[in-house]
Amino acid sequence: MRTEPLPQNQNGKPTTYGRISASDEPLHWGETRELNALETLMWRMEGNPRLRSPICGLEILDCVPEWGRYLAACDWATRMVPRFRQRVARPALGVGNPCWVIDPDFDLEYHVRRVALPERSDWAALLRTAEQIAMTPLDRARPPWESVLIEGLPDGRAAHLLKMHHVTTDGLGGIQLLSQLHSRTREANPRKPQPPPPPPERATPVGLLFEELGRDVRAVPGLARKTAAAAAENLRNPLETTRKAMRFGSSFRRVAADPHAVGSPLLRNRSLSWRFMTLDVAFADLRAAAKAGDASLNDAFLAALLGGFRLYHEALDCPIDQMPIAIPISIRKKGDEEGGNHFVGARFAAPVSERDPRARMHAIRAMVRKMRDEPAIDGLGMLAPVLAKLPSPLLNAVAGTMTKHNDMQASNVPGLREDRFFAGAKILRSYGFGPLPGCATMITLITHGGTCCIAANVDAAAVTDLELFRSCLERGFAEVLSLGAS
Repeated sequence: MRTEPLPQNQNGKPTTYGRISASDEPLHWGETRELNALETLMWRMEGNPRLRSPICGLEILDCVPEWGRYLAACDWATRMVPRFRQRVARPALGVGNPCWVIDPDFDLEYHVRRVALPERSDWAALLRTAEQIAMTPLDRARPPWESVLIEGLPDGRAAHLLKMHHVTTDGLGGIQLLSQLHSRTREANPRKPQPPPPPPERATPVGLLFEELGRDVRAVPGLARKTAAAAAENLRNPLETTRKAMRFGSSFRRVAADPHAVGSPLLRNRSLSWRFMTLDVAFADLRAAAKAGDASLNDAFLAALLGGFRLYHEALDCPIDQMPIAIPISIRKKGDEEGGNHFVGARFAAPVSERDPRARMHAIRAMVRKMRDEPAIDGLGMLAPVLAKLPSPLLNAVAGTMTKHNDMQASNVPGLREDRFFAGAKILRSYGFGPLPGCATMITLITHGGTCCIAANVDAAAVTDLELFRSCLERGFAEVLSLGAS
């Protein structure tokens, strides 16, 4: 691994493409001061190494970017999005949620790195390198991200790996970020905004504590008005209020309950070792299959994955009927900030033994629709503030039980459909590798251009035959795609 200093001009300042003007300002992305309850939970539960939560975006580039331009692009991104220059800090006495503060010791050369693969390396060598970077813990005393340029791919290509802690954003927030930072042209744009670096912040735990107390005091009048209005409404319609409360309570019990499925005996073991694999499927083909099955693209995606798991278990002479899975459901609303985390996890007993791909899609569609319609769909999010305040040993024990029984977590993220460039290189593919917070597999689909880029992160102790698993996933997609072909 090698790093080089940011190129400088004759005045000793970093070289940028364009000039800073008074009208330049950063993007409105990731501007909240505090981590929300879910993010606080994810940050604190890393006392258990198996619950670490880095997310990695792997972009395949058609050529190797010029290193100086790559560094300048990363420097520009940290000025356009100040979140890249912020670290997580906790108020004194552990009161309130952690906060984002500008790192006074921010060092771009620490976060931006360069790796050269050995000669005649292949795709597998790239994924092994990406695994090692993903499994290395982020420095919690610094802004939690890394950008790595990986050179040495066949045909003169390269890869860009962006690793970020999950507290920074969810999948949709990440696409919002890249859609604004990536260029639409290969040539540099001398007219793009050039905001100055944000001023360093000498935040102290005591100062953050008083800041937290100030926010609480300012929030009291609004909370009181909302409470009074809710109380008045409840008094006007006591019977309807009671019915709503009963419906919510019943819904919460369904949402919070474990799915009625026993985990696969093949996928029971857990470790700290991650293995990456990828699969490309034409977007038009998967969409045609979904349409032929009277289902959504997400239904077709999940049905293909379950078909792959069925084939994997049958190949190892261990067929199963169902398995517990989890998917994120976005709760982003109009007006929510870009970036951050706005999702809830929904858990299901997924049908594995069903051989008809159309029937699998319909079963999945019914389960997802039922969960989306639950009044308490965000009920688990209501528990996050309480869980986040538990002592670390108890928090790790509770958080671990919430995900360790999941055989699969899967996510479908709409990506960028038009051509985009990074530091002069065209982005050919974009894969998203999610973390393994105690689950056996994490599989993500990002649509890039006309391709569904499917990335699987699997626990090496759970999936012991990687080549067989990959082959079964391919056959699972073939089952679903055959609907569109017919």
